[in-house]
Amino acid sequence: MAANDRFFAYARSVLRIIDARTDETVDAAPARRGLTRVEAHTDGFDVTALRVLLVADLLVRALELGGTPVWALLDEESARAELRAGAAALGVRPFEDGRDAAAGLGEAQVLHVVREGAAPSGGAPDGVRVAVAPVHAEAPPEDADPGALRLALLSRHRSVPVQLDAGTLTDAHDTLVRWRRAVAGWAQRPSRPIPDDVRGELRTAWEDDLDLPGVLGVLRWVETAPEVPDGARFETYAYADRLLGLDLARDLGSPR
Repeated sequence: MAANDRFFAYARSVLRIIDARTDETVDAAPARRGLTRVEAHTDGFDVTALRVLLVADLLVRALELGGTPVWALLDEESARAELRAGAAALGVRPFEDGRDAAAGLGEAQVLHVVREGAAPSGGAPDGVRVAVAPVHAEAPPEDADPGALRLALLSRHRSVPVQLDAGTLTDAHDTLVRWRRAVAGWAQRPSRPIPDDVRGELRTAWEDDLDLPGVLGVLRWVETAPEVPDGARFETYAYADRLLGLDLARDLGSPR
């Protein structure tokens, strides 16, 4: 495939998401790349609410990577301060207050991110409903490294409940430390382009109902694949981190 053909193939790729109202897969972005509103409905503050915000953040990132303009809102009445603090610690970018926002900006698509089994606040009949399964936390999440907590939540598809215990958080922390050190080392090697098949697998994974475990699986393969040069490993991890938000390049320039 020629370079121009590859560019247009990536430009035409579209995030597809399962609508919890119908259990059918739909386009998460309008056909003409009009404005998409992503509205997070947390229903209070707990670790599941933080997962709802994380999924909304990932949707925003994935849509923006695909060239779709996004308006991100938080629809919550009672726990905004706690949610914003917890979300900021997880690397979730700030959302506007949905209750205070204008009725609309002529958006072409609306995505409501809600707890599994819950409807958006006020019924909100319009738009796609993106359901997020609960988190069961045995270890206090507030004591966890925020990056490790984010990775642990990313390691399960949003439709799968997450069991957070000390072992899960430790494994996520160890993986994050290893990857950040590896990225810092690869950055010192000559840059190489991301292999076309690797880029395609990453896009296929995250555009298939936001399959973050699939994205992480590609990174695990790239980490040790002998045919991938170190410079290409670096570019792959940096590219994927635009979606994952794990700050994988944090240790660049640090003593190893």
